[in-house]
Amino acid sequence: MKLFPLHLIPNDTKFDFMRTRWIAVGIAALVFIASLGSIIGKGFNYALDFTGGTVVEVRFDRPADVDAVREHLETAGYAGAQVQSFGSGSDLLIRLQPQEAAEGESAGEANNRTAEAVRTAVSLQDNAAAVLSSEFVGPQVGKELALNGLYAALFVLVGFLIYIGFRFEWKFAVVAIITTLFDVLVVAAYFSFSGREFDLTVLAGLLSVMGFSINDTIVVFDRVRENFRSLRVEPLEVMNRSINQTLSRTIITSLVFFLSVLALYLYGGGSLEGLALSQMIGAVIGTLSSIFIACPLLTMGMLAVTKQDLLPKAKDVEALARRP
Repeated sequence: MKLFPLHLIPNDTKFDFMRTRWIAVGIAALVFIASLGSIIGKGFNYALDFTGGTVVEVRFDRPADVDAVREHLETAGYAGAQVQSFGSGSDLLIRLQPQEAAEGESAGEANNRTAEAVRTAVSLQDNAAAVLSSEFVGPQVGKELALNGLYAALFVLVGFLIYIGFRFEWKFAVVAIITTLFDVLVVAAYFSFSGREFDLTVLAGLLSVMGFSINDTIVVFDRVRENFRSLRVEPLEVMNRSINQTLSRTIITSLVFFLSVLALYLYGGGSLEGLALSQMIGAVIGTLSSIFIACPLLTMGMLAVTKQDLLPKAKDVEALARRP
């Protein structure tokens, strides 16, 4: 019994993707500008991972319902609290937004008062809670995490640029970086526009989107290179054939990835929701960009790829012809 009707996915298509390349790139440019505007103008709703706050460890008499604890904290006025189980099911880690200290109250006293308020808010008549520990995490840690995330993203992009430049040609490398940045920016803009919390799991999701996007793009580029070397047709026809020949593989890979992440989103709990959501959006955007943006860019302006760019002998002949 087949779990998925793979025969419904086309494997011998002849769509003319290049016919609408200017429209596709124009729409992508507008989406890019809108995404950049949302991030710059609205910013992100940073979670405790970046803003700092109070961390309280509590232990219940019996295993506690994480969602119920989160609802009790919301009712008590602690909006956006993060609740995670650790150790046994009776131990919970609660992270709260930074709380203002009362007048004349020291940081330690404010921390103890917040911990006691949390214990009271989450305790039930039939399942009492006790505070194991509480501490305040300053925003400086969050700044360091944000910088480390930025450095990681830049490191990945530079690594991709070097790898693709050696593997293919510099035009391919530039286009791959442009499409990858587009995918990451659109996913990040969703969290900015929607106001959803931006935490370390979302940052990890963005980094994984970069890997998924570049992998999908390289598969198409590899076919483009092969077809340029084996076919004697115009560059636009090479691009069309390359996209159509890899279309079924792209759809199947993206669909399997999307379904696996969807399961993580549905059953992974609130702590993994941001990771799964960013990956689902990235799967859709990455698939569309590799089809409608990457190859069209290879036919435009300085980034236009020709047979001379990919055939060493043709490069040598061209170089000799230019000599005086």
